[in-house]
Amino acid sequence: MATQYSEVVQTAQEYYNSDDADNFYFHIWGGEDIHVGIYSNDTEAIAVASQRTVDTMAKLLGDLPANARFIDLGAGYGGAARYLARKFGSKVHCINLSETQNRRNRELTREQGLADWIEVTDGSFENLPDDDGLYDVAWSQDSFLHSGARAKVMDEIDRVLKPGGKLIFTDPMQADDCPEGVLKPVLDRIHLDSLGSVAFYRQQAKRLGWQELEFVDLTDQLVKHYGSVRRELRSRRQELTAHVSEAYIDRMIEGLGHWVSAGEQGYLAWGILLFEKPQN
Repeated sequence: MATQYSEVVQTAQEYYNSDDADNFYFHIWGGEDIHVGIYSNDTEAIAVASQRTVDTMAKLLGDLPANARFIDLGAGYGGAARYLARKFGSKVHCINLSETQNRRNRELTREQGLADWIEVTDGSFENLPDDDGLYDVAWSQDSFLHSGARAKVMDEIDRVLKPGGKLIFTDPMQADDCPEGVLKPVLDRIHLDSLGSVAFYRQQAKRLGWQELEFVDLTDQLVKHYGSVRRELRSRRQELTAHVSEAYIDRMIEGLGHWVSAGEQGYLAWGILLFEKPQN
């Protein structure tokens, strides 16, 4: 299947399939989520903050139809999908490019008794393996940045959403007024040419006829999160070397520093965006 992916997606797939990346995210985040957290204080555990992001997003969805169906785009280890299945009594389709993460997702889902509620598919959200109009909610956390064809991703989401369906997501983005060239250290680290922005996603929503229901600006949390991960990595370095190579740890510490620096200078944005597809 990897040969069907774009070059950017293949790069992300190879990264997340690597033993170093898998062990890093699994051990640092606690095995459920690998997404940006919302922190109540500077010393809060990453796993607790990450769960708060899921809680906050779910509350923004409001009332949903009975038996609402979800698609989780870039589902990682599936923590959010399992939460949504329990909270809403909904079936969730996880789309994720990393077979390594998907194996963990399936295992955790079985262990938690949710195998009948959650389907996990190896795939890219640039080409969704679903029929039109299947889902009430498209959900994604910090994944769209890994696509070099984000407008196509929005088209695919529009296609699989039912009329009146909702898209809710977070994504590390560049600020709308970000000067050209200043994000090169960040982009080089993740092998991308650009990041999305709030303005970009609003333009896509307008193109598709979606209504913006909510934007919760939480940019300060992006800096807190990457700073927290960096501190955790440094403090647990000796422990983590049993699972992760020294070279990977060094590269990660350097890369996280670029994210923190760019965020502190106002070049990044992060928050929760919620859009609704028109009824007809």
